[in-house]
Amino acid sequence: MDAATAKTIIDIHCHTAGIGAGNSGCFISPAMRRSWRYKVFLKAFGVTERELLQEGDGLVMRRTSESLAASQRVSAAVILAVDGAVDDKGELDRARTEMFIPNEFVAAETARHPNLLFGASVNPLRRDALERLEQAAADGAVLLKWLPSIQHFDPVDRRLTPFYLKLKELGLPLLTHTGSEKSFTKAQNHLADPERLRLPLSLGVTVIAAHAASNGRNQGESNHRRFLRLCGEFPNLYADISALTQLNRLTHLQRLLKHPELFGRLLYGTDMPIPNTAAVTPFGFPNRLSPRRILEISRIANPWDQDVALKEALGVPEQIFSNAQSIIRL
Repeated sequence: MDAATAKTIIDIHCHTAGIGAGNSGCFISPAMRRSWRYKVFLKAFGVTERELLQEGDGLVMRRTSESLAASQRVSAAVILAVDGAVDDKGELDRARTEMFIPNEFVAAETARHPNLLFGASVNPLRRDALERLEQAAADGAVLLKWLPSIQHFDPVDRRLTPFYLKLKELGLPLLTHTGSEKSFTKAQNHLADPERLRLPLSLGVTVIAAHAASNGRNQGESNHRRFLRLCGEFPNLYADISALTQLNRLTHLQRLLKHPELFGRLLYGTDMPIPNTAAVTPFGFPNRLSPRRILEISRIANPWDQDVALKEALGVPEQIFSNAQSIIRL
């Protein structure tokens, strides 16, 4: 990638966190707070609970923006809100919600930082889902993010048809988790089966399969195979390559890159802050990279620059790093 294009990459899959500090409206369940994951995520975001209580949850995005500004390769990142589960009245169900990061908080904080973009999240079973979707678009959302396995709804539910049609009308891509989910204390992984995306795809929604359905199985078949079959049927199905260099997915990126016909539909993402943990390291690829290259990549201090360098070394072509600009709603 030459110098002229070095700073144009957009990371479409970046998380934030919040505990409710500074009236953010964020929420983390007691079970999640007791989990080992809580401390790991705080450390990965580069904050402590005390700092959040003192400065507010916006501190996470401020530090994300600062780190991103130091990158020589990545110009912007989509920060993803996370809606919760809802009850039978279509209201937020805190008892079944492990993490809640409201649209209003993410929209307001990303507006403070030119290199951060607003990724909205709306549980489609909310009583006012269509109004929330329209508001998110008005507030500058570039895409909509779902985690059906923890938000407890089925993408194939026909009741969601008006929501899908509104997504299409607004020109908002749907970035939805596919494959097994292990970042939370519990998940209904069958709801992240890529085959359950046939309804929005058939209605013409631009769907981005987060992690390219790289792990897990449904009905005795790998989610990866199910994803590939859908790609052959629906040209409006895309995927991101976030998390595909994690130690528990070492062969997944290589397997996906065996399909050059999909290169125009693969988008760059990091799943930040995961690259700030031991789950992602160039030392995990001694059979793919030379010792010298591993050391070179490991010495890159900026997490985005290291992530880009690792994926380039593993064979990700330049095209994939630039695809997002023509897909997300900029």
